[in-house]
Amino acid sequence: MTFDKVYQYNFPTTIRFGAGAVKELPAYLQKNGLKRPMIVTDPTIASLPFFKAIVTDLQAHNISVEVFNDIHKNPVKSDVYKGGDVWDNTSRDSIIGIGGGAALDVARAIVLRVNHREDLFKYDDLIGGDVYVTNDVPHFITIPTTSGTGSEVGRSAIIADDETHQKKILFSPKLMAQIVFADPALTMDLPPFITAATGMDALTHNMEAFLAKNPHPLCDGIALEGISLIKDALEKATNKPDLESRSKMLMASMMGAIAFQKGLGVVHSLAHPLSSLLDTHHGLANAVNIPYGMEFNIAGFEDKFRRIARTLELKEETGEAVVKYLFELNTKVNIPHHLRDIGVKPEHIETLADLALADFAHPNNPKPVSREDFKQLYLKAL
Repeated sequence: MTFDKVYQYNFPTTIRFGAGAVKELPAYLQKNGLKRPMIVTDPTIASLPFFKAIVTDLQAHNISVEVFNDIHKNPVKSDVYKGGDVWDNTSRDSIIGIGGGAALDVARAIVLRVNHREDLFKYDDLIGGDVYVTNDVPHFITIPTTSGTGSEVGRSAIIADDETHQKKILFSPKLMAQIVFADPALTMDLPPFITAATGMDALTHNMEAFLAKNPHPLCDGIALEGISLIKDALEKATNKPDLESRSKMLMASMMGAIAFQKGLGVVHSLAHPLSSLLDTHHGLANAVNIPYGMEFNIAGFEDKFRRIARTLELKEETGEAVVKYLFELNTKVNIPHHLRDIGVKPEHIETLADLALADFAHPNNPKPVSREDFKQLYLKAL
């Protein structure tokens, strides 16, 4: 494929992919009779030139824009409620999520809340709350600006409780965007750290999805191709970005999110508590933990790791070679190898282990993970 034209993919929703895709937004809104969108983003993105250009372009087409950006980098329930109040008070007709995982998760949760006004966590998928998602939802559009979570193509939002910090999953097929404008040009100016951390998040999604215990050959194929794209692109996208590397990373990010409908695993359960307890960037938390989590999974799943190693074109097709590759990749993109380098202290370990055990991701890990396993993994990574 070339990287200077826009392609359309209809999987799992309509995706307009390519440099310049975001310029199609005003015409799309007009075609669908949408004149008053609410844009949900984060405070950093709201200050950037490309975001202001999007808003200016919409206004030039006589489209009224309301921007909501009062969100945390690891989103909490109160963010969603505040956004719901903005929706109520400004007479909007659609929601556009622009940003990385935090902004898109909050946008999707507000989409849910518009016509579902009971306590937000009643709709938690982990307790069967998806059966209560019965009403219509607003027209929803997503525009990713990082290449990490792939939330733009997802059907769920991860939102934490303000007090307990426990993460909940809001899920329904109704929450999938009607269209995604995936424009790699919007990611060209991402700083190296964000590129690396979100890129390692995408790699974690693809690797964990491939290893997840539920049989799903469709997701397995997508995950392996996502791993291959990241192998080709992440180091360059981080250290010397061009449109090709940015495009491959954006595509691999979406592929990871499609693949992980199969499930995630131990790495995400190690990472989520770091974000909720210590406000660690989610991608960074995954990046530091992925070598240790993958090492934990090797025994009994050597064939799976052989396929990952082959996809990475490693000389030795073993799990140990995959772990070595992950440490080396982290070095190349300036990710530290130890939790102590990102603010974790020995006194955090017991609480982290409790939170990890309660996390929703590890039940899909290829092998069971006990509280003691989590504690030992944290200590090893420390």
